[in-house]
Amino acid sequence: MNDAAARFAYHARAIPTLYPDDEDTRTLPAAGLRAAQAATIYKYVDPQGNVTYTNVPLRGAQPIKLNPLSSYPGQRAKSGGASAGKPAASGGYPSVDADTQKQRDSGRKKILEQELANEAKALDAAKKALDEGKAVRLGDEARNYQKYLDRVQKLQNEVTDREKNVQALKKELGLP
Repeated sequence: MNDAAARFAYHARAIPTLYPDDEDTRTLPAAGLRAAQAATIYKYVDPQGNVTYTNVPLRGAQPIKLNPLSSYPGQRAKSGGASAGKPAASGGYPSVDADTQKQRDSGRKKILEQELANEAKALDAAKKALDEGKAVRLGDEARNYQKYLDRVQKLQNEVTDREKNVQALKKELGLP
């Protein structure tokens, strides 16, 4: 019996059964495990080139030699430190020189400032649309007040979303 089957049989004995005095019922799962490990796998290639793997022998199928499976975890590589050439960057990430990083930061800042300007314009437009939307009742909103409230709420939600975007961009840029 290999190690995996022995461990399984050991744990299977701890499982209560309907017939606690019958020793065979406690080792039955281990017997099934041994049978599964001993099964042969066959590879069959049909005339069209389709490959079939099965545990049932077919005419023309070839048995496959499989290495036994291990339930033990693999060994970890020993850490002998960084290589002799360059010291590794913290966290294993590649490092960039200061000038390149400054260029990236300035480019990122320009993009964020442009996004902030666009969001500020969109916020102003949303506030204007909200003010105009509150002042006018469209179509049957005079008779159906809930339609008016729903439309104004959508406009208010748009303003709120734009305000949140502006706040997030200001926070990203480190602005008050």
